[in-house]
Amino acid sequence: MIHRIKAVYERYGFDPLETPLFEYTESLGKFLPDTDRPNAGVFSLQDDDEQWMSLRYDLTAPLARYFAQNFETLPKPFRSYRQGYVFRNEKPGPGRFRQFMQFDADSVGAPDPAADAEMCMMMADVMDELGLSGKFVVRVNNRKVLDGVLAAAGLADDANTSLIVLRAIDKMDRLGVDGVKQLLGDGREDESGDFTKGAGLNEDQINRILAYVTADADDANLFDILAEQVGDNEQGQQGVTELKEMQELFDAAGYSRDKVKIDPSVVRGLEYYTGPVFEAELTFPVTNEKGQTVIFGSVGGGGRYDGLVSRFRAEAVPATGFSIGVSRLAHALQLVGELGNKERFGPVVVLIMDKDQIANYQKMVAELRAAGVRAELYLGQSKNMGKQMKYADRRNAPAVVIEGSDERDAGEVQVKDLVAGKIASKDITDNAEWRAARPAQVSVKRDNLVEHLKSLIEQNESQSN
Repeated sequence: MIHRIKAVYERYGFDPLETPLFEYTESLGKFLPDTDRPNAGVFSLQDDDEQWMSLRYDLTAPLARYFAQNFETLPKPFRSYRQGYVFRNEKPGPGRFRQFMQFDADSVGAPDPAADAEMCMMMADVMDELGLSGKFVVRVNNRKVLDGVLAAAGLADDANTSLIVLRAIDKMDRLGVDGVKQLLGDGREDESGDFTKGAGLNEDQINRILAYVTADADDANLFDILAEQVGDNEQGQQGVTELKEMQELFDAAGYSRDKVKIDPSVVRGLEYYTGPVFEAELTFPVTNEKGQTVIFGSVGGGGRYDGLVSRFRAEAVPATGFSIGVSRLAHALQLVGELGNKERFGPVVVLIMDKDQIANYQKMVAELRAAGVRAELYLGQSKNMGKQMKYADRRNAPAVVIEGSDERDAGEVQVKDLVAGKIASKDITDNAEWRAARPAQVSVKRDNLVEHLKSLIEQNESQSN
């Protein structure tokens, strides 16, 4: 999976970059998970100079620091991808960990919507490359349009009400238009009887926001509808223009609207993103922990964050990028059978039958390894053959090599096939025929050991697929 993602990034001209796990806490800034306190949500410690350092909570803040530090020597735009672990000082839970992996790509110093459109197209290509074609959509919105609609509705100076409105919009997929309408008004009572207080908007405000959220990407008048809802708000009109330009690029590059789609209901990273925002959503149904059938949902997202790098430099530095949640994406690929779940065999195990022949056994292992065969010499305490066989079985070894004094005198070894009894062949219905075709143990000339095992392993792997 990682290899395929890298291949797409590099095809787009992005280069790898590695940043430290630790950064000075002040370099991480205030964009921390669920809080605006610089020392919350992260794991921190002080060095010998009493400077606070923190484990990175994402891969973007370290990129901003790196770019600012190397500003004079880096090409602009600076196109890079990064893969690595990030850390959150939060209570762990199902599917929520204190350490997890992200895989990011960013263009720093790219001011135009074309850079944002490229991110969306690259995200779509990653999903296709992973075998998810027809099972995903990249949804695109623009923070400027969203802010413009809120301003046109008279909420520009009411941060608390605006937050309630945004949370209501974010529930569109789950609650539908009627549910969102209730949350924009007085409130909503769910199936359990719990009541959620609404934003308390009047009818005109509700109608404006619903008209914006329900605007259809396939409607030829989509951008006219969006422009109408932002009214005279200059920032909102600029956002509509950016979305229109991005759509033209999607169309020109052949990305259909069932693959990359303008969707006004996308609400993410509102304290972080400054323009286009986007997320890759998997559209196939799965069963959640409550036994309910739901859509799998987002496996990555991103957007434009023009304010982040500017914390380190006086001039404005535009930037855009996206991040893939590796663990979540891997889980999705398992569900659709695209992760390559075939059984991975362990190494061939060479047993120790005579202690004074360890050098000879080690020579066998070296020959196998030189031929590209995974192999190991049994190095446990017990030289009991039964316990050595049990070890090989637990290692999921495809075979063991046995050489006692009789075999040595005859110039042979015994190769015991540990897979033969585990593979249920659909082509062979007669057990006797099966045993004849796959004898569990055979004598092999010592000089033919490597060739025999390579053939056996190749056969095992083909039959396990």
